[in-house]
Amino acid sequence: MRIIFMGSPEFAVPTLQALVDAAHEVVCVYTQPPRPGGRRGKELTKTPVHQLAERLGIEVRHPTSLKSAEEQEKFAALDADVGVVAAYGLILPQAVLDAPKHGCLNVHASLLPHWRGAAPIHRSIMAGDEVTGVTIMQMEAGLDTGPMLATVRTPVEDKTTGELTEELAELGAQLMVGTLIDLDALHAVEQDDGAATYAKKIDKAEARIDWSRTAEEVVRHIHGLSPFPGAWSEVDGARVKFLRAEVGEGSGEAGTVVDDDLTIACGDGAIRPLRLQRAGKPAMDRAEFQRGNAIEKGATLS
Repeated sequence: MRIIFMGSPEFAVPTLQALVDAAHEVVCVYTQPPRPGGRRGKELTKTPVHQLAERLGIEVRHPTSLKSAEEQEKFAALDADVGVVAAYGLILPQAVLDAPKHGCLNVHASLLPHWRGAAPIHRSIMAGDEVTGVTIMQMEAGLDTGPMLATVRTPVEDKTTGELTEELAELGAQLMVGTLIDLDALHAVEQDDGAATYAKKIDKAEARIDWSRTAEEVVRHIHGLSPFPGAWSEVDGARVKFLRAEVGEGSGEAGTVVDDDLTIACGDGAIRPLRLQRAGKPAMDRAEFQRGNAIEKGATLS
């Protein structure tokens, strides 16, 4: 098939690679424009998809919008059989959705209609879902509302957003390749709008840990925001990020360290952090973290 691929972050990379490996003709890649990054925050950094496309010798386009008639004409002129979209980052106008012969298919990291929107993996973990997955969806004008062509499921368990993103990216890549093989035979299933939930974008203001919540909720909060933006708390005025944790044994005033092993009391129960990071320092396991600058028993986090 002649494919236009549209994606930007690391999540989209396996799908682009899988399409090429499956001998599809990816005629063009659309991605977000290079943005300031690097150590100094000044060097223009290309998206992971942009970097892969260049290594594969595929034409790359990065318009800031697809709303103009000129951009839409350029898109249509590619004469694609299908558009494949994975976390692209721009709204696709109807003219773009309609241009490929088979329209545009989206790799969405949830079991639709649950967790439509920008942060489905974060929200699934934070909500305590036992199972999540990937849905291949025929795109339409609404926010992740299009009919579903295929799904794959996987347990959430105690995975962080970073770990689950990697897993779902690989599952989605293979699911998309399989969907394209059977595209003419697949029967699209309409979503139940009444069962929809929405995964709003993560606000950095959500990252501060609320120790009055239950231990299970605090662990899910930590895992859902790991590695980015990172759930955090303050001790003696210094910010510490919590990147992985487990439910521990102990009790006390919420936010208080109750033993010498950095067990922290919550509103109900306690957690034991497994991986932490001080500002300006690398992430490290609890034992190493405590050797460097221990948070002592009796300390209060806020």
